[in-house]
Amino acid sequence: MEATAADLQSLIALRHDLHRHPELSGQEGATAARIVAALAGTGARIVTGLGGTGVAAVFESGQPGPSVMLRAELDALPIVETGSPPWRSTLPGKGHLCGHDGHMAILAGMGLMLARRGPARGRVVLLFQPAEETGAGARAVIQDARFAALACDWAFAIHNLPGVEHGSAWLAPGPANCASLGLVMQFEGKTSHASVPEAGVSPAPVLARLMPALAALGPGGALEPGYRLATVTHARLGERALGIAPGWAELLVTLRTLDDAGLEALLREARTLAEAEARAAGLRFAHHVEDHFAACTNHPEATAHLAAALDSCGIPRSAGTLPLRASEDFGLFGSVSKSAMVFLGAGRDHAMLHNPDYDFPDDLIAPGMAIFAALVERICQA
Repeated sequence: MEATAADLQSLIALRHDLHRHPELSGQEGATAARIVAALAGTGARIVTGLGGTGVAAVFESGQPGPSVMLRAELDALPIVETGSPPWRSTLPGKGHLCGHDGHMAILAGMGLMLARRGPARGRVVLLFQPAEETGAGARAVIQDARFAALACDWAFAIHNLPGVEHGSAWLAPGPANCASLGLVMQFEGKTSHASVPEAGVSPAPVLARLMPALAALGPGGALEPGYRLATVTHARLGERALGIAPGWAELLVTLRTLDDAGLEALLREARTLAEAEARAAGLRFAHHVEDHFAACTNHPEATAHLAAALDSCGIPRSAGTLPLRASEDFGLFGSVSKSAMVFLGAGRDHAMLHNPDYDFPDDLIAPGMAIFAALVERICQA
């Protein structure tokens, strides 16, 4: 299973086209259509609308054996691109600034190779997942009634990682990415004239106490068992007016831990603290959770398969500084498959993920395909 020069030329063109037309989480309809078109003629069974806009390409061997899912992401980010490649985003305020365009090109390339040489046994499923950036996509895919028939024994993903030597890889069993969620809290009291603030019920003192108190619940530190980080990301108090003492407030905090159980415990503590403060101040309190990411944990057997694939491709690997603080919406697939993710170096001096001048390195498409091909050879061709 090897990519040809023509393959790589067409995949780079696909990557550039995807980069020009980024779509945000849950809105990836045109992106999905481009992927379906790229997979035309491969002989795969195509499933569309999975978990919203997701696409799955299923390559069956017709023989019993293991099943392997390889996953990429469809969505882009709500960030203004400031870089100037000829293929820069044509949609203001939207950009493929995390490399999902490159990940899709890698996976589409696997479709080309599997069309020439499918699995000898079992099956391979190429999953193009929606809404990775919000943590909603994996859950929506798994909850889709059609996913039960697509679930695999093994699940693998590649994510490019700037700051790491170009073409090298970070891989380790165990925690790979933190669990995280966003807690959105609203406090409602009563406005009053600024000259008589005592006539109202202001949430200002509660906000002032809660921001450091929430941060104290998760002070960060070393990424080891028990790690907790609470980051206040947004606060808004009343209207922008000088004659009104505020009567409402909103506070957003991101909670982060190494595992899902720790995240649930931290959420309970943060919610209890905010509820108590609101009650004591006579404020009405409401809250909800957004951007909920499960912890991403590399299964030891899946990690061993990935390590062997990297070695067979001659790609140097180390544990690097894993786990990462950042979250990744691949973790939930570990609840249905033995899963692992590898981080492929984009270069020590490369613009970082989510930077406005980031662009995926085209020369990572070939090694990404080689890693996935080696996994399929190892698991489904042996």
